[in-house]
Amino acid sequence: MLKKIKLEEAIGMPIGHDVTKVVPGEFKGAAFRRGHILKRDDIPELLSMGKEHIYVIEEEEGEIHEEEAARRIATAVAEPELEISQPKEGKVNIKSTISGLLKINKALLKEINSVASISLATLHENSVCRPGTIVAGTKIIPLYIPEEKIEKIEKLCQVKGKVCRVIPFQAKKVGVVITGNELYKGRIKDKFGDYIKNKVEPLGSSINHQRIVPDDEDIIAEAILEMQGKGSEVIFVCSGLSVDPDDVTVEGVERSGATIISYGAPVMPGAMFLYATLDNIPILGAPAAVIFNDTTIIDIILPRVLAGDQLSRQDIIDMGHGGLCLDCGDCVYPICPFCK
Repeated sequence: MLKKIKLEEAIGMPIGHDVTKVVPGEFKGAAFRRGHILKRDDIPELLSMGKEHIYVIEEEEGEIHEEEAARRIATAVAEPELEISQPKEGKVNIKSTISGLLKINKALLKEINSVASISLATLHENSVCRPGTIVAGTKIIPLYIPEEKIEKIEKLCQVKGKVCRVIPFQAKKVGVVITGNELYKGRIKDKFGDYIKNKVEPLGSSINHQRIVPDDEDIIAEAILEMQGKGSEVIFVCSGLSVDPDDVTVEGVERSGATIISYGAPVMPGAMFLYATLDNIPILGAPAAVIFNDTTIIDIILPRVLAGDQLSRQDIIDMGHGGLCLDCGDCVYPICPFCK
């Protein structure tokens, strides 16, 4: 419990909470920490911050402070590959300790945030994480909260699992088939090879075989099967994938025996993307648009594939919600994982 006291009357008493100072464009942080013994010299600074009263602690049975509450919530919702930060201004951050793909139990997250006075915020599901990436933050709204509310959250997580987890990326061998007569005959220089390499390697995988083939569906099919035979665990097929009588990439993928899950996706750039499987090997059809844009559908699909996700047609359909943010240039979500 907190008691409100005039500054002059609180001299010599411990402050009951972090007192935040904000200087627009320069500083935001705790000017005085919880437990700081208020001195007369502190009063001018507090007055300049608009504080004429201060809260001091009066403990009450059955209530816990915001810092303990935030620590307990974070511990309850986070899997072991996540670490919990020290409280700061009542907030605790949850950070990844590995490289991988973030998964969120969205139904449980909603249930927890439905408990009055609880705030638990996460990154978007399927965000790419590195060691140190903050994936979630939590705090309570008041400075003290009934302990029974925190116990309710802890019991929810015991029964329904954790809210946040990070699935590590798997180091996979990636085969690359690049189609096009203009490339095969040397009329223009290939850009797909470097593009795929620069997307694959930062996620811990590597290209084990690459081949440029002409616009011939039988040769495209043969090249895909060659990648399979050489042990490729993911296969890229790179081409225009456009409405073009010379582009027979889709036919080549079908002729290889692969099952096409989706040709076309509600994401821009990358609407002509193709996704197929060949004996459980994912085939990613990268359209020409990907080499002209920094962030595309490949940045959404590839991390999921390397984390072991088995994508369905419905998964790709669901990408339409937010799929345009790749191309909007002024995303309203500053933490959106698809925007740079």
